[in-house]
Amino acid sequence: MYSTSSNEKDWINLLIEGDELAFEKLYRLYSERLLAYLIRLLKSEDMACEVLHEVFIKLWNNRQHIDATQSFRSYLFRIAENCVYDFFRKAARDKKLQTILIHSACEDYNPIEEAVYMKERSQLLQEAIDALPPKRRQVFQMIKIEQRSYEEVSHMLHVSVSTVNDHIVKATKSIRENLERYYVTVISIISFYLIS
Repeated sequence: MYSTSSNEKDWINLLIEGDELAFEKLYRLYSERLLAYLIRLLKSEDMACEVLHEVFIKLWNNRQHIDATQSFRSYLFRIAENCVYDFFRKAARDKKLQTILIHSACEDYNPIEEAVYMKERSQLLQEAIDALPPKRRQVFQMIKIEQRSYEEVSHMLHVSVSTVNDHIVKATKSIRENLERYYVTVISIISFYLIS
């Protein structure tokens, strides 16, 4: 079990008071371990360095909320996990970042693995579409899959163009949230196995 030394407790108390030297000492003490942990989660040293930077910014900005009686290591690693979750939430909304993560997660790029990933992603997308209410699903499929115009769908379904637009906005939001939940769940599972 990890125990906090008396020197470290002093640094933590000084950090809470805003002491920059204590912050630097704690950074030197934990940054290497945190970076190794983040590289395991993110599979990329560049991305891990970026998230590490964010972890210590959050630590400094929230220093007054640190409970010096609790494990500082646990607190710091919890901030790191939250930063990774935020990173993956962003990735769930950013296709370019998703692509970078997929390729960095594989030591050697493998077109078969890529094909499996694309099939899985298509399946997740289809499940998210299937979860939509019937009318919204119909509008989404006509606009996004069949590539029909808003006016054409409006005429075919005897609804206004603004109703079609409303269905598309709500369908897109629902699908995005479903996919985001999936990515956050995946990183939670990965984190659980790497931490335990």
